[in-house]
Amino acid sequence: MSMGKAYQGNALNSKSVQSPIRMINSVSPVQNMSSSDLSCGQSAQKAAKSPHEAGPLMTYMASCGSAGCANFDSSFARWFEIEESGFRSDGTWAMKSLFGGLPANLVLPSNIAPGGYLIHHEIPALQKAQTEGGADLYPSCAQLRVGGSQFWEPQLTTSFPGAYSTDSGILVNVYPLTGQYEFTGPAVSNLEGMTLAALATNETAAVDSPSGRVSRVMHAPQESAVLLTFLHPPLLTFLRLPSSLLPRHYLLSPYSHSLRI
Repeated sequence: MSMGKAYQGNALNSKSVQSPIRMINSVSPVQNMSSSDLSCGQSAQKAAKSPHEAGPLMTYMASCGSAGCANFDSSFARWFEIEESGFRSDGTWAMKSLFGGLPANLVLPSNIAPGGYLIHHEIPALQKAQTEGGADLYPSCAQLRVGGSQFWEPQLTTSFPGAYSTDSGILVNVYPLTGQYEFTGPAVSNLEGMTLAALATNETAAVDSPSGRVSRVMHAPQESAVLLTFLHPPLLTFLRLPSSLLPRHYLLSPYSHSLRI
C-alpha cells in the first residue's frame, strides 16, 4: 500500500495482473547465499499470514538508473538499506506481527534523488539457521518512481548475491537467543524520513562479518534507565534508552536532540 492505494501482487500460477510488485515463480525460500534469486526472490504465494515468526525484517532500495525499472536486471543493482527491525519491545521478533497477519509498514526516505527504484523487502526465517544453508530467506521486490528535486545518493551499498555469507545474522541459533542478534549487510543509510522504531528497542554496535560487510549487534530488550518523549506534531514519539549507557553527553539522530546521562 502506498499513499492509501493498495497494489495487488500476482498469485503463483494464476493469471497475471498489472502490478508494481515483481512476479516470481516459486514459494520456496532462498538458502544459497550466492544465488541470484537473493535480489528479488523466486516468488511468494499469496497467503493469509506468514508461517514463520523467528527472524528480523529488512528493507533495501536500489536505483534502476536512467533507463528505468521496466527492464532492469536486479542482479546488477546496488542496494542500500533503509530499515531493519529485530526484537519488539515485548521481546518477540518483528516477524511475529506477520505471523499474526499484520502488514509490515515503513517510511520511505524523503531525500533520495528522483528516479526509478526497486524496493527489496526481506524476511529471513531463522528457525533452522543453526546450520550453514539452514536460513530461509524470502525476498520480494516492488518498483516505484520517486519525484521531486532531492539529490541524496547512498554511500553504503551492497549487492545480491554478495551481501551475505556465513555472517552471524545468517548462521545463528535462535533457540534460545541469548541476549543479542547481529544484523548482516550494510548499516541502515542515514536518511531523512526514517522512524525511531529500531532505536526504541535495539542497542547496536558494529562487528566484523565473514562476508566482509559490517554487521550490527542487536541486544535483546532490557530494563531502561530513561524514557524520553519527543513531540513532533502530529506524532508523539517515545524512546526508551538502554540502561547500560555510560554517563556522558549524547546526540540522538535523526532529530539531533542532545542529552546528558
